[in-house]
Amino acid sequence: MPLHPARLLALVSFSLLTAAEPPSPKAKAPDQIAYLTAEAAGPDFLLQGEFEVKGTGADIIALGGDQYRLVIFKGGLPGAGWDGSPRQELDGKREGAAVHFAAKTGGSTASLKDGTLLVTLAGAEVAPLHRLVRHSSTENAPAPQGAKVLFDGKNADAWKGGKIDERGFLRCGTTSKDMFKDYTMHLEFFLPFKPYARGQGRANSGVYHQDRYEVQVLDSFGLKGENNECGGIYTISAPKTNMCYPPLQWQTYDVDFTAARFDTEGKRTAAARITVRQNGVLIQDNVELTHTTTSSGIKTITNTPGPFQLQEHGNPVYYRNIWVLEK
Repeated sequence: MPLHPARLLALVSFSLLTAAEPPSPKAKAPDQIAYLTAEAAGPDFLLQGEFEVKGTGADIIALGGDQYRLVIFKGGLPGAGWDGSPRQELDGKREGAAVHFAAKTGGSTASLKDGTLLVTLAGAEVAPLHRLVRHSSTENAPAPQGAKVLFDGKNADAWKGGKIDERGFLRCGTTSKDMFKDYTMHLEFFLPFKPYARGQGRANSGVYHQDRYEVQVLDSFGLKGENNECGGIYTISAPKTNMCYPPLQWQTYDVDFTAARFDTEGKRTAAARITVRQNGVLIQDNVELTHTTTSSGIKTITNTPGPFQLQEHGNPVYYRNIWVLEK
């Protein structure tokens, strides 16, 4: 059901529990400006997002300066019907209250106005698509019996130098005090909106397991899904599906981790392995972790546990609802 832009602004602002960290455009280059609320983000944010109709999904990515990119998925959105066939991309520009898109080749066009996306692919019109805001099936998942709660919004006592804001969210740039070996872990993260930024500059952080292996955190909404993008095991494994939601909404990682194994002489007999679900969808399936990540705090692989690191990479990325169930 389509939502009026004004209603959508109010809904997104309330349901996503955002708060302002307003940067000064005069003090920062455009690609450094990070918005944490829909109100501060302005019209760029309201026009970007996920759209769908039965059989077709689409992402509209805001690129700043009234520029946009439209990505079309056959079958539905990633994790919700997309058949894995090649995506089609169209470039667009905002003109007044509408955005008009055109493909570089093939003649496909599209237009977005009043919350409705009209698409014509190779001369054939697609049924109108409407914006939606998805939520992970594991968002707000309660810690099971026996789990260790590392962050519940009350304090940051479990984290070295942890900083908690007035909303009860944990800022990136901290490491857990406790060490872990084999476990199941749940964590939720929130990405700022940086329309002018590109690549690794767009809401970069990372969740380091044992402070050795990084599951990348990045605003990779609408991108291909590489090993250095959201859900990727940095330099090791690209996600099976790019399940990154748009910025300014909560996303989840649910991780099953098994540490490396060693014999009695200290020789490694098996590499660590990791399974990751992002927003409830399997994106890394029992992946072998052959080496540590470049920016890891622990550079060697030994038969010792390690902490979680929530990487600081110059972006206001926030976390909440972090718990671990040790095996």
